[in-house]
Amino acid sequence: MSDVKVPSPTLRRLPKYLNYLRRLQELGEVAISASTMSRDLDIQHTQVRKDLAVTGVQGVPKVGHKIDILIDAIEKFLDWNTLTPAVIVGAGNLGSALLGYRAFQRSGLSIVEAFDLNQDKIGQKLHDVTVYHIDDLVNHVKAKQIPIGIITVSAKAAQNVANLLVDAGIQAIWNFSHEKLNVPPSVIVEDVELDSSLAELSYHLKQRH
Repeated sequence: MSDVKVPSPTLRRLPKYLNYLRRLQELGEVAISASTMSRDLDIQHTQVRKDLAVTGVQGVPKVGHKIDILIDAIEKFLDWNTLTPAVIVGAGNLGSALLGYRAFQRSGLSIVEAFDLNQDKIGQKLHDVTVYHIDDLVNHVKAKQIPIGIITVSAKAAQNVANLLVDAGIQAIWNFSHEKLNVPPSVIVEDVELDSSLAELSYHLKQRH
């Protein structure tokens, strides 16, 4: 990813643009204007231009953006044009669902191993990914120099798992637990708050009725 300082809202919108552009590409479209993107995605026209500008690609007057070039620019900016290996800790329902989510490959993420405490899961394969005992985590991650760890265990167990990931040299943690993790400043943590997203959905649904 580029060293350019980019606001979090822009980073969160870039995948939205990318998915939209990929759909257009599949339909055979070759060019798109920022104004059309603004209308279709319900994002302010000036904001679309600012967001796309971080990729370094400039639109052509009266033509707009070449879709293939813009897709390539966003993928390179997000570092999604190469696969980054990750491990997942917690092979329960959520962990299994994430392992089966093939679209991660298009987002530059490859989950290569899973870890759990449940002896019934150890040695099994979930969506072609082998589940190992959590005691093997540090050695496996260090040996393969895996940079990303995904936590899908309970909040009670999350900090202990985070400690193991830090000991293994993990650089970034994608945290699906409800626990606020205490990690060194050098480790990036992205908390996924599913409840917050559901709360917003439920509120707007209630308002509609």
